[in-house]
Amino acid sequence: MAKRNKLGKFAELLSYKHVLENFDHSDHLLHWYDEKMINPKGQWKQKIFNNDLPITIELACGKGEYTVGLAQRYPDRNFIGVDIKGARIWKGATFVEENNITNAAFLRTRIEFISEFFAENEIDEIWITFADPFLKSRKKNRRLTSPVFLQKYKQILAKNGTINLKTDSSILYYYSVATVLEENNTEVLYKNNNIYKSELEFTELDIKTFYEQSHLEDGRQIKFLKFKFI
Repeated sequence: MAKRNKLGKFAELLSYKHVLENFDHSDHLLHWYDEKMINPKGQWKQKIFNNDLPITIELACGKGEYTVGLAQRYPDRNFIGVDIKGARIWKGATFVEENNITNAAFLRTRIEFISEFFAENEIDEIWITFADPFLKSRKKNRRLTSPVFLQKYKQILAKNGTINLKTDSSILYYYSVATVLEENNTEVLYKNNNIYKSELEFTELDIKTFYEQSHLEDGRQIKFLKFKFI
């Protein structure tokens, strides 16, 4: 995979059929390849994937390792990586393009607008992998498991759809556990503050992102929380 500068990466993203980007948050339209402008809200399966398979989204997907890893492992599902950083998305998106992976896509937008691009019950599962923990308490509402974001997820998740948090941050993990337990419409399905201490409960946890590899080399413990709305 050849190296590109940021402008080169942005230009390539605009040509990928499986990448959609939002440049104007006021109109909620997405730039698709060949300069098309669409909003596939409620029609991701039909318009983007050309199938009727369940959809999983990965929030703050970074370079897309989890999105790509899950798509390769589960060909009977669709996967969408979401991040605002185009230079990061480029790596996963280029891998998908070069390897003709048809059940993976990427959405470049700010996560606070996520409910503008997906319809009610359209998403079956959400992954949050090594997102910014926003360590300062005054920024806790920016954490992707804050009540503000949970309400957005509730709008798009199907009945019994699950949310998965994988993180090295104790602050984000314990904040998330407490938040989920305090919410009267959520249920913790599984929690573990050191997943590699014993056999993994879920096989997809063995997928490792660039950031997780770095955290493990630094001796950090990886934590996991799975929950759903009731």
